[in-house]
Amino acid sequence: MSEKKSWHVPRRTFLRGASAALALPMLGAMAPFTRRALASDSGSLAPTPTRFAALYFPNGAFMDNWVPKQTGADFELPFSLTPLAPVRSEVLVLSGLDKPNSRQGDGHYAKTANFLTGFPVAKTTGSELSVGGQSLDQFAASRIGGQTPLPSLELAIDPVISGIDSNVGFTRLYGSFISWRAADVPMAREINPRAAYQRLFGAKDGSGLPTEDGQALDDAQSLLDMALEDARSLRRKLGRDDQFKLDEYMDAVRNVERRLAFHSQPDPREWRPSSAPNHPDEPAVTGSEDHQEHVRLMLDLIVLAFWTDTTRLSTFMFANSVSNKNFSQLIDGVHGGHHELSHHQSQAAAIEQYSKINRWHVEQFVYMLERMRNIREGEGTLLDNSMIVCGSGLSDGNAHDPNNLPILLGGRGGGQFNTGRHIASEKNTPLCNLYVPVLNALGIKSESFGDSTRSLNLA
Repeated sequence: MSEKKSWHVPRRTFLRGASAALALPMLGAMAPFTRRALASDSGSLAPTPTRFAALYFPNGAFMDNWVPKQTGADFELPFSLTPLAPVRSEVLVLSGLDKPNSRQGDGHYAKTANFLTGFPVAKTTGSELSVGGQSLDQFAASRIGGQTPLPSLELAIDPVISGIDSNVGFTRLYGSFISWRAADVPMAREINPRAAYQRLFGAKDGSGLPTEDGQALDDAQSLLDMALEDARSLRRKLGRDDQFKLDEYMDAVRNVERRLAFHSQPDPREWRPSSAPNHPDEPAVTGSEDHQEHVRLMLDLIVLAFWTDTTRLSTFMFANSVSNKNFSQLIDGVHGGHHELSHHQSQAAAIEQYSKINRWHVEQFVYMLERMRNIREGEGTLLDNSMIVCGSGLSDGNAHDPNNLPILLGGRGGGQFNTGRHIASEKNTPLCNLYVPVLNALGIKSESFGDSTRSLNLA
């Protein structure tokens, strides 16, 4: 069957059903429309959009097990980075980056809140918050956010924690946010995957997701079921390649719906684990005790949001600052809490467990990159057209250092970045130097951001 060249699909087409509208991914049949509608005055074709996400994990990393000994392309993966092996050609390992404005203040909060701003964090008990300015994602959203249905998407796992950490005199609110609309206005994060799904794809309420056996909840239909008739009608008009893309996308949405439904209900299994991987003070919000599934649902939602161009900007927090989440049910050989193990005091047993937790976070990063790499988009992949930063606001948690941060960058930024390398920056190089080329790859011409001193060369 040959591609149908005469029928075009507008870029902002939705699959529609009762009280629902499901965004579509980029299809080949959209390309002619996109070229006509988005060509610049010079007549050049509009490029495929570039996306950005920041994935933050707390408590730093044991850097001897994180930083490769060699620079350039021929580097060996240290223990915590071994999961990168299948995607190393599409990742930059960035060492030596610093947050000079975090050298003062407490051990954690003043290093978390400014992860995407670079500015000093005002010491306060909560009445006068300030992280110095907009975070990178919100600065970008103020310029390109109007091009998508959602300007940005903020996700997290842990609920916001308020109150005062009397040990350091900082409000705990700083440890719950990395995205800031203004210096004193944090962006609300969604921690429930079901609610995030509804926000992205327009389900009318919490009842429209199927149960694991395929029966709809509360006699309602899933969002995908609502739009199924429209999808079938569209599919008949598409060529073979676009039919495959549409089927692939709908399978991905169905997979997320089923997982959301399963983890939103009381666990139907007769046998259940005797203990949960969550810290006792951090209740599960999915109805499930599977922390990894909670994380991966959130990452899958970001991928779907990017795939459909529902948004081009997202942030995700694996956990709040100072998280003492217990990973004993997830990682063999890990017995203590995360924050506790980050204060390893150079003890080999604690370092090993701390490094395994670092490696687990890298595994989740790789999971997301592989999902994105498998999605074709134009002449490349969704990953080619994205920038996924994964890192922490401090380096070794035992010392609370804000220099030589553990930072990974996945994706080629629309062809702007030469990946597959370890780039070691000079001492005192601000983390914000990385954010300058990120902004430029998003189409936002910038010479500086935050406390940057220049643009980090990633080409």
